[in-house]
Amino acid sequence: MDAPATLFVTGPGGDGATTVAAATALAAARAGRPALLLSPAPPARLAALLGSVPPPLDDSPPEIEPGLTAARVDPAAAFRAGVLAAQRRAGPLLDVLGATPLDDDELTDLPGAAEAALLTALHAAHAPGGDRLVVLDLPEVTDAVRLLALPGRLRRYLRRLLPQERRTARALHPLLAQLAGVPLPVAGLFGAADGWDAGLAAVERLVQGPGAAVRLVLDPTERSADLAVAARAGLALHGIAVESVVANRLAPAGPSGTWLAAFAERQEAVLGGFLRATGLPDAHRVPHLGAGPGRADLPDLAVPPPGPPRRNDPVLDDRLATEGLLVWRLPLPGATRDTLGLVRRGDELIVTTGPFRRALPLPAALRRCTVTGAALGDDGELAVRFAPDPEHWPAGEDGSGGGTGAPG
Repeated sequence: MDAPATLFVTGPGGDGATTVAAATALAAARAGRPALLLSPAPPARLAALLGSVPPPLDDSPPEIEPGLTAARVDPAAAFRAGVLAAQRRAGPLLDVLGATPLDDDELTDLPGAAEAALLTALHAAHAPGGDRLVVLDLPEVTDAVRLLALPGRLRRYLRRLLPQERRTARALHPLLAQLAGVPLPVAGLFGAADGWDAGLAAVERLVQGPGAAVRLVLDPTERSADLAVAARAGLALHGIAVESVVANRLAPAGPSGTWLAAFAERQEAVLGGFLRATGLPDAHRVPHLGAGPGRADLPDLAVPPPGPPRRNDPVLDDRLATEGLLVWRLPLPGATRDTLGLVRRGDELIVTTGPFRRALPLPAALRRCTVTGAALGDDGELAVRFAPDPEHWPAGEDGSGGGTGAPG
């Protein structure tokens, strides 16, 4: 599998994800692949890492060095621009309502503005096409998983809230406008919903497609390891591949019996436990430099360019002939039995692991079955057992045609 076109870099808060993201983009550029770093980090931090504050993303971001460009994502500015653009589009409706439009200088960003700005920047960064690697510096790891799951979640909500009613509203629009005596924006609203869905679908492909992966950054402490283990399960639940793990700020092994030796041993023990819990083979080890890295220090971190992602897709096992069952095997490395939830709801299986939840569309064959049980293996694989429902399953039919059962 080829190296990803989009690499998301995240980790527990304060573990150095922004530094690793910058070092990763630099490593890719020096290995011969053009790279664009997108980051919402504070200007002072980016200036220390890159030598200057990157400008907002445009068609031709300036080069920091040959092959490496960077842009800063400013959620507040993006929010203001979005609100003003929406006001312009809704001008006729606002006039009917007698509303007073908001001005730029009175707008402050709301919760969710940062997520929207990052996803919009990701979409814009890929618009030109080409072989450029996009490295996106994400928020702390729990929020990052929710951010990457957001496009698919919003698309599901749109499908539920605007199905057949969309066509009905369009058909009734002239009548409703005549009865109300004022122009109604219904057609425009549902037309906008089509645009939202198309835009979300494009971003969802960038997040969950084969060209995307996550690089996890971990400063090996117990707190960080616990957060990263839960996030690993959340990423798997949402079908997002992990490219690698970077163990950051590793202390050198000091003389035996010293506090430094004990600290280094503790870091290795925590890192080993994390790797076993998540099924990841190893980590790139980054030394502690003794101070916050600057631009000149990035090569010393020896962070490698992205490699092929590790992707684990669901598999549908046909055991009808031997056990009378179909088994849907969902890889959830890092999940634990005490934080796992499972609910069948119509043609969906709603799975919860820790703070993360996803409604998985059932493969066609499983929609005609009932859930008979589930078990989480020591390897983090959730095996959900389905038995054919006699009312919906013709006698003699097997479970072929179900494919891998990969969620759509």
